[in-house]
Amino acid sequence: MDVVLGLDLGTSGVKVVALSAAGEVMAQALRPYPLLTPQAGWTEQRPGDWAAATLEALGDVSAQLKGAGHTPLALGLSGQMHGAVFLDAEGDVIRPAPLWNDQRTGAAVAEIEAAIPRAELIARTGNRAVSGFQLPKLLWLRSAEPQNFARVRRVLLPKDYLGFLLTGQARTEPSDASGIGALNLTTKTWDKDVLNALKLDADLFPEVVESWAVVGQLLPEMASATGLPAGLPIIAGGGDNAAAGVALGLSSGRPELGSVSLGTSGVLFAPLAEPTPDPLGRVHSFAHADGGYNLLGVTLSAAGALQWFRDKLAPETPFQTLLDEAAGIQSAEGVTFLPFLSGERSPHMNPDLRASFSGLSLSHGRPQMVRALLEGTAFALADTYDVMRPLSGLTTLLATGGGARSAFWLGLVAGALGLEVQQTAREPGAAEGAAMLAMPAAGLYGSVQAVMTALAPSGQAVAAVDVAEGLSAYQAARQRAVGESI
Repeated sequence: MDVVLGLDLGTSGVKVVALSAAGEVMAQALRPYPLLTPQAGWTEQRPGDWAAATLEALGDVSAQLKGAGHTPLALGLSGQMHGAVFLDAEGDVIRPAPLWNDQRTGAAVAEIEAAIPRAELIARTGNRAVSGFQLPKLLWLRSAEPQNFARVRRVLLPKDYLGFLLTGQARTEPSDASGIGALNLTTKTWDKDVLNALKLDADLFPEVVESWAVVGQLLPEMASATGLPAGLPIIAGGGDNAAAGVALGLSSGRPELGSVSLGTSGVLFAPLAEPTPDPLGRVHSFAHADGGYNLLGVTLSAAGALQWFRDKLAPETPFQTLLDEAAGIQSAEGVTFLPFLSGERSPHMNPDLRASFSGLSLSHGRPQMVRALLEGTAFALADTYDVMRPLSGLTTLLATGGGARSAFWLGLVAGALGLEVQQTAREPGAAEGAAMLAMPAAGLYGSVQAVMTALAPSGQAVAAVDVAEGLSAYQAARQRAVGESI
């Protein structure tokens, strides 16, 4: 059987899958690598660790395919967004790569907004300056490590570094590149006015091609290291959220269907036919890997908040027990949780916000606290959707992430957002989406849209939970703490 490969370079590890033309997983492999935190607020990884893990995972999948008689036709790429891989003139890595959740760039964000008014930056790039984006990392390097900055000849996103490693060609694509902070969202080219204002050369960034384009062929030495055929086409792919959107069938041609992810963070994804950024930059506006656009809203603590509660306060208790206790009461009985354990992205864009429980009394216990926590994550997503609502046409959300296994939690989300939320029988992710983006080049489908239509999972709606009382209390607590209403 002919198959396509998809690779997702995550924060904790790399995943490789092989899909048939019908979307069936024929082989897969996972390889972990470490996360480095050399200083408070810094998160880094070594691109060499990514490379070693990737070659191992590709070799594992290659061996599985050979044993079953399957032939790989192409490899699509996906990965964590916003990271910065700094390369010298020889193509060698200069230093560990700061990641999407790195917070060292506060001064660089201020430098960007001093050089380009926020409203103009949003109009050009779809986003305000954000500490986790790649562009501030480049300015940080210029200020904090001038010796290293002087050596930089190219800066690549994480997945694009793997493409460079595998093919020798430096390319990127719009869905990931629009998370750098220097891509003009309308033209999908580097905005030279933005870069000139910051005294940066556009040649530091790679050529931008379509997400389904072939960026190069697998080098002979990479073929020897992995067991894959030399010359295998490597496809540009997409940033992790865009690739996961492709896997779910979220198309800019169907703006009514989006997704909600209850993973460590909570993510709302709304596809769009045209770029319509929030004028205040409270949610992200990116290019989508299907050729269109999308809005992306992120609350930094969703299932991660429940993980924190369990680990710190109930370490021997199964998650399902906590969820059942919360579902067994009619309300949180006045307890409110603000889920800002890691600061907050959308819509507050404030890394210094902090979480809190309020309204506690002697009559309250673990069920009320857990229910308040679940409600608080749903209400944080509702704050984000309040910004997205006038910009999008959403009516239905497909649910993904570990929290999506709980129909009760999804019911809280449906009640808070006023949207239909559906559980899916299967939950394809970014690696599957990367493989799907490779299918047109492999000759299995005529277009990305045809792939998405054929392989999109079906969903079943959950029952919405009435959250009006809790939402009102949350909004009051949030306004007291944050000092704003959405």
